[in-house]
Amino acid sequence: METSTLINILFILLIVWFAYTRLRPAPGLRSLREEQFRNELQNSDQVLIDVREIGEYKRGHIPGAKNIPLSQLQGRLSEIPQDKDLLLYCQSGMRSKNAARILSKNGYGKLAHLTGGISAWRGKITK
Repeated sequence: METSTLINILFILLIVWFAYTRLRPAPGLRSLREEQFRNELQNSDQVLIDVREIGEYKRGHIPGAKNIPLSQLQGRLSEIPQDKDLLLYCQSGMRSKNAARILSKNGYGKLAHLTGGISAWRGKITK
């Protein structure tokens, strides 16, 4: 096998690995549709976290949500209880998956996120 072919194969494998590590959900993360997410909000033993940036949060958020942007999450873990269910959302669902990965690596286990993010939300929005 030629060296250039081997390099191309390794490059493709690297791209596939990179994509997989970025797109896979966190261990134990539950992906909830809008209706399921709304039902989970009825549970009093949960914390709702909006991981969008502050400007996005101010334009409208789900009532009761605490804003901890993904960019600040690692430094604000002390604000998040480990003994409660955590419901995460963002704009489309990608940042909340990333937030769940960070939380999972730091010992948080009861994680769920809104599939499709706030774009999929049909409930009340607070500004």
